[in-house]
Amino acid sequence: MQKILYLLFISVIVFGCKSDNKKETENELTVYTHRHYESDQKLFKRFEQESGIKLNIVNASADELIQKMNLEGEQSPADVLITVDAGRLYRAKSQGLLQSFSSKLIDSIVPEHLKDEDGQWVGLTKRARVIAYAKDRVDSTQLSTYANLASEKWDNEILVRSSSNIYNQSLLASIIANQSKEFAEEWAQGIVENMARAPKGNDRDQVKAVANDEGNLAIVNTYYIGKLLNSEDQSEVEAGKSVNIFFPNQETTGTHINVSGIGVAKYSPNKEAAIQFIEFLLQEEAQKIFAGSNFEYPVNPNVEPAEILKSWGDFKEDNLSLNKLGEYNKEAVIIFDKAGWK
Repeated sequence: MQKILYLLFISVIVFGCKSDNKKETENELTVYTHRHYESDQKLFKRFEQESGIKLNIVNASADELIQKMNLEGEQSPADVLITVDAGRLYRAKSQGLLQSFSSKLIDSIVPEHLKDEDGQWVGLTKRARVIAYAKDRVDSTQLSTYANLASEKWDNEILVRSSSNIYNQSLLASIIANQSKEFAEEWAQGIVENMARAPKGNDRDQVKAVANDEGNLAIVNTYYIGKLLNSEDQSEVEAGKSVNIFFPNQETTGTHINVSGIGVAKYSPNKEAAIQFIEFLLQEEAQKIFAGSNFEYPVNPNVEPAEILKSWGDFKEDNLSLNKLGEYNKEAVIIFDKAGWK
């Protein structure tokens, strides 16, 4: 009898807390975010001012946030998850951590290939994975496609980060989706054979290595070049100035595009405000801040890129559904391992 009374007491506390928490979160939103940029902090403050909704920001790596949401389960306070790369968003979705949401405004802004087919996440900003080449050592007419990078003429010339990096995994996943598994295997093997050094560092480090004459071609995301050119460190500025940008696959599928994106958490205590927050981040004013501060391409087609990005010119984008980047992630990892891409 004593045990039954104890269990009833605990139940009252739990359900009472859930009810109280719901009341407390009606004017609050908990944001789990992998992004760590100044632009985001500006936008978070502006949203609070305009909406009157308080944001509770939880910063950590994507893997840590996904694990945290898994451990928290139904008790998770997360309303939205923000991370970079569609592969990670797909991972969160596949683990049952997101839920579908809809909005006429969001649908009118975000192209179909830049959002989840089940409506569980959408892109916020775009990044293009391009070739940064040494201005004084490479003739750009010799560049054409990602596949071309695996040819013998680029032996000992390629600089690229580790295969454990999600950007490279998603690039290879796009090659599997657009071509075939066999084609992707040959490409990965060719890149390994053409590497100027073993993979290390981030995308900025690959550009710095080009500047130091360690190799002539680097596979990087565009926004890293913008970051280098606007760095307070003069050596980084010089590294950025040492390269030009080439957009691969202009005569075929188009240059590989990925996103930073956002999804509504499965157990969001405040779904309505979560959707309001996503709508805010996709409208023109917010998109201008993303574009100008972090040198990412805006998802909103009515917003122009930053001047640096515009100076590189227009380019054809790969319109592959970004869901494919998650679907083929495991195959990409296996291919990298098989090719010896460290």
